Amino acid sequence: MQILADVGGIPGKDCRGFCKYCYFKKVREIKPLGCKYCSPKTIGCDKCSIGIQDALSDFKPAFLVINEVQSTLMFNPIRDNNLKVNISGGGDVSCYPQIQELAAAINQFQIPMHLGYTSGKGIDSVEWASDLIKYGVNEVTFTLFAANSKLRREWMGDPNPEVSLEAAKLFCENTELHAAMVIIPGVNDGNELRNTCEKLEQWGAHAGILMRFANNTEGGLVLGNGPIVKGIDSQSIESFEHLVKDINSEFPKLRITGTPVCDPETGAPFAIAKDGNEIYLQFIPKVTGYATIISSKIAGPKIAKIFEKIGAEDHVNVISTKKDIACLITKDDLENIDLREVKDTVLIPGRSYIHQLDAERIFSNDGKERLVARGPDTLSVDGELSGNLTEENVIERELEQFNDLVGAINFYGMEAHQ
Repeated sequence: MQILADVGGIPGKDCRGFCKYCYFKKVREIKPLGCKYCSPKTIGCDKCSIGIQDALSDFKPAFLVINEVQSTLMFNPIRDNNLKVNISGGGDVSCYPQIQELAAAINQFQIPMHLGYTSGKGIDSVEWASDLIKYGVNEVTFTLFAANSKLRREWMGDPNPEVSLEAAKLFCENTELHAAMVIIPGVNDGNELRNTCEKLEQWGAHAGILMRFANNTEGGLVLGNGPIVKGIDSQSIESFEHLVKDINSEFPKLRITGTPVCDPETGAPFAIAKDGNEIYLQFIPKVTGYATIISSKIAGPKIAKIFEKIGAEDHVNVISTKKDIACLITKDDLENIDLREVKDTVLIPGRSYIHQLDAERIFSNDGKERLVARGPDTLSVDGELSGNLTEENVIERELEQFNDLVGAINFYGMEAHQ
């Protein structure tokens, strides 16, 4: 369990400037997309406007963050050995001016800390890292990009790349460091990536997270800001998956995962769809309802395979949109769906950026009124989260989520079919 210590911050402002590849770069004022948190009759809320931009607030005063953590602990007094405080925010925690004060205060609760995504661009001295280790930071997610200081300076705008790399090394030696690397084809892949992984193994890093660079709408740029970097094509999903598996096999001392695919150790996402894992499918309830599931290019075929294996293909069909990631599906992704393939009940991804009004309008464009509902928020575990999980952990979570999905199909799908 992790308690969030949200320090706030705004991308591009509270991180010493945008990295060249940053998802939030070039974002201007956007029209709210719509989501499940909107009011029923109004399209737009904080979650699908400033929230999706991670721009909810400037850096918060340390005393406010400490009070929020203390309040959470008061209302959740039960603690286990895995409890941590995750210091994170919309900005870069290495740029948070009161990070030492915050860590020292949290340390008084005798709870270890996890530094959420930090680029290290705010680190001006190695003592910054050693102080946080002294205060109880024992896990760090560090956006390394590359162990090449020139590349960090050019692509991340790191003013002190040698210092930030020394700090990363110190964290590797004293904490559980997860090194995140957004893979830019032709820049930090190939020999550069292998050199980075060699250094990480030497330093004693726990894991490496390879992150596919999205440079188009299909890849997930839903804020009207693509391409982020001109002249670079997004790596294909198949090519990226091969890269993750190759790096994992070449560097056995590192726990390599990828996002949006894959985790070679656990089979995530959708480990229960793997051939040989059919034994687990007996724990999915019988499908009695009828529904169409809207999903992504990555998840859709896996979901369809699972329903086929449990003999429910006559009850459920899956339509894959062009969007790579299901939670980033918007109303635009629904416009080109062939409504002749859509059943009377439609389930859209729980976290998709679609308002109910838009979904109902689009799915009735053929004059047929359909029941539109939301499925579970997730149906598997992303590589950013599975790095600390076993295959059994992933399968257990997927079965829980598919039980929820089948429950929704049976509830909404039976009602519409009657």
